[in-house]
Amino acid sequence: MKQKNDRLEALRLIISSQQLGSQDELLTALKREGFKLTQATLSRDLKQLKVAKAATMAGTYVYVLPNETMYHRVSTPANIRAMMNEVGYMSINFSGNICVIKTRPGYASSIAYNIDHANLEEVLGTVAGYDSIFVVMKEGITKNDLISALNTINKMKF
Repeated sequence: MKQKNDRLEALRLIISSQQLGSQDELLTALKREGFKLTQATLSRDLKQLKVAKAATMAGTYVYVLPNETMYHRVSTPANIRAMMNEVGYMSINFSGNICVIKTRPGYASSIAYNIDHANLEEVLGTVAGYDSIFVVMKEGITKNDLISALNTINKMKF
């Protein structure tokens, strides 16, 4: 099951970072990332992910994901394997009791969700946009207190 989940994640990242219009192109991209699968398996994966084709400005058709916050198309894609191992966090800055976390495009809401559901006693709440999160710290909490608390969240290193 882990291999399928990894393959689906890679497929999401490939579709969100490249303009591919055929299953052959998708199979080639997946092969470059180390996944070997048949066209039939790819078709089932595309159906499971609810992938569609949409027209580009050039009049061609490319695969697109349903409107999911985490997978908005990125213009400068990184290596897919590297993207799968990254959380999405880019930087952190403070002003008073407000912390601003910058993320990769489309990652803010999922990271804010993780922060909110970690029930950190240092955090009053979060507001997430497309690539930024505002974190409101409780009274008396220092920057280092918050960073230490955020580092307790799985896979997050601030």
